[in-house]
Amino acid sequence: MTIDSHRHFWKYSDSAFAWIDDARLRRDFLPGDAAAFDPCVAVEARQCVEETDWLLELAARHDFIRGVVGWLPIASPGFEETLDRYAGRPGLAGLRHVVQDEPDDGFILRDDFRRGVRRLLSRALAYDILVFERHLPNTIKFVDSMPDDARLVLDHLGKPRDFASWRRLVQDLSRRENVRCKLSGLVTEVGRTDPASLRPYLEVALEAFGPDRLMFGSDWPVVTAHMPYAAWRGVVEDFASRLSSGERDAVMWRTAVRFYNLQEKEG
Repeated sequence: MTIDSHRHFWKYSDSAFAWIDDARLRRDFLPGDAAAFDPCVAVEARQCVEETDWLLELAARHDFIRGVVGWLPIASPGFEETLDRYAGRPGLAGLRHVVQDEPDDGFILRDDFRRGVRRLLSRALAYDILVFERHLPNTIKFVDSMPDDARLVLDHLGKPRDFASWRRLVQDLSRRENVRCKLSGLVTEVGRTDPASLRPYLEVALEAFGPDRLMFGSDWPVVTAHMPYAAWRGVVEDFASRLSSGERDAVMWRTAVRFYNLQEKEG
């Protein structure tokens, strides 16, 4: 069994997806394009409430979408009222904010943002941390300000740039036991697809977090600019093949199910 903890869907438009700079990704990617893949968690790709509504609608219609990580205005004064409307909606597993695109590298430490994250955590939602490597020092401070039982996950291994610097920061972050890490987005960040080039990053993640705090994620369709979905899954499966069966299950599906409180769907 495999659960893809990080998959996107979108109806493409230049205005809504200005962040997409690869021509191969400038088209629609909808559930029908991924129905033959593994069950997944759908993750927001544009920061608006309408995106969250759309993903929840998709999850209600497609059994293979087991949960949604949406976007809501976490730092806004009215966030608590918005949270009241969404926290109990079927399918909503967590939220994230595109911290990496904020002009202020200290955004993740703003009082209003941290207050909002603590509120969503108190409502049984998880929080996905999307940052560049340069944000990891502030991310560590952010995590230290969260409850010990906070459900936090680092997307895309923290988007490494300089290997030595990234390794040191990820090892430091991993000492906070309430943080998990997604094995996703690596080919995009590293710019290489051969397993030998990718393995050192996976080794660091495994050593830092251990199998019980790692989860497979594809970052589909972004990954398809570099390799097919099945090829990236194969890289992770091959890397995990030296683990025990229980540890492999943790990486490939069990950690995601527990972290996001995913429910099995009928049909």
